[in-house]
Amino acid sequence: MADQPVPVQNAASAQSSRAGSSALDAGRRSFPAQGVPLIHRVNRLGLWTLYMKEVRRFFKVQTQTIWAPAMTTLLYLMIFTVAMGRGGREVLGVPFASFVAPGLIVMGMISNAFANTSFNFLSGKIQGTIVDYLMPPISNGELMLALIGAAVTRAVLVGLAISAAMLLWPGVHLGIEHPWAVVWFGLMGSIMLAVIGLATSLWAEKFDHAAMVTNFVITPLTMLSGTFYVIHNLSPAFQAVSRMNPFFYVISGFRFGFLGQSDIGSTNADVFNGALYIGLLNVVLCAALYALLRSGWKLKS
Repeated sequence: MADQPVPVQNAASAQSSRAGSSALDAGRRSFPAQGVPLIHRVNRLGLWTLYMKEVRRFFKVQTQTIWAPAMTTLLYLMIFTVAMGRGGREVLGVPFASFVAPGLIVMGMISNAFANTSFNFLSGKIQGTIVDYLMPPISNGELMLALIGAAVTRAVLVGLAISAAMLLWPGVHLGIEHPWAVVWFGLMGSIMLAVIGLATSLWAEKFDHAAMVTNFVITPLTMLSGTFYVIHNLSPAFQAVSRMNPFFYVISGFRFGFLGQSDIGSTNADVFNGALYIGLLNVVLCAALYALLRSGWKLKS
């Protein structure tokens, strides 16, 4: 029996199949080996996505996260100015209301920075959504940067809201004498409390643990840092204790930016050492937090 020619359609199908197999093999060869990352440097998209997710989370309830702190701070201002500021009382050469206002602004900023990050991992561990932070292809440094950046954003918004509200309060004059001090101590204080808050959310297993840190660590250190008084009125022993409190440098440095004078000093050189101390402390805290995240402590065990 004579050989019959192969149909043209079958030949075309075979050629198409070979082409498809070659393309599939080429596609398989384009994948990296197991364990080799596809993102070699910075995952900008993942970083931005996580940052915006956290910003939208607190902004969705902005009445609670931004405007409520402004109202609470105004109540502090009203109580202390009525109780201690009558008769034209002055502190550091300015009316008491103007003296206490910068401290209240930065106190609201750092408190809300702590509140924002102390909620992140803790809520995930309690609700079982911690994988939303652990599974995305972002590094520990990118995770830290996104969460701390969102907390600082909230702190800045709270600071602006409090400042706007205080401008309407009689007797408060917020003229900026040293802008660098306002920016530096405002940001460094917010970063410091954001890092502490993130470490708290790592350690805490329930909301009572986070509340314990707030009530027994953050609030006392804030209230005893010279927000409502100058430490020169204290005894030498308590002055030394106050100077060991990092919150003291944040509040006094921030006040220096507005008033041009503070417990630290009245010149840029006097305040520079406090600015350097807060910056170095933040570097140490960030390094410790990064080590904890990298070890997976309280997250992967």
